[in-house]
Amino acid sequence: MSDRRERLARLDRLMGRLKEHGLRMTPQRAAILRALVMDPNHPSVETLHRRLVADYPNMSLATVYKTMNLLKELGEVRELEFSSRDNRFDGFIPQPHPHLICTRCGRIIDPDVPELKDLIENLVHATGFDVQSHRLDFYGLCPSCLKKD
Repeated sequence: MSDRRERLARLDRLMGRLKEHGLRMTPQRAAILRALVMDPNHPSVETLHRRLVADYPNMSLATVYKTMNLLKELGEVRELEFSSRDNRFDGFIPQPHPHLICTRCGRIIDPDVPELKDLIENLVHATGFDVQSHRLDFYGLCPSCLKKD
């Protein structure tokens, strides 16, 4: 399955979840969901707003924030909090997973790390912790920024 088809399927599931909770699918909310899910770069609220306000001039920044908070409450979006950058959101993969973050341009990608499940199981076994969530970020320079050096 192509990445685009996977993202469109995710968008359909996300819209369905909101409808299951009795939430209206306004044109603005649908546009926010589409922009979030289709963006592989983990956009910030401000980025989403800037991207959508041209087509939806009455859309406020508060509308985007409210939608992101709603999605967080439903467990359908993962917020990546940063102290020195805007918080970013992952609407495609809301469950915990690792990220590669470029310290220069801010690009964020989702690497496939199949061994992560084993690492978590080993931690649980070794410590007795009930691991309910995690955040694993790797920082460095992306290939584009490396080429600029």
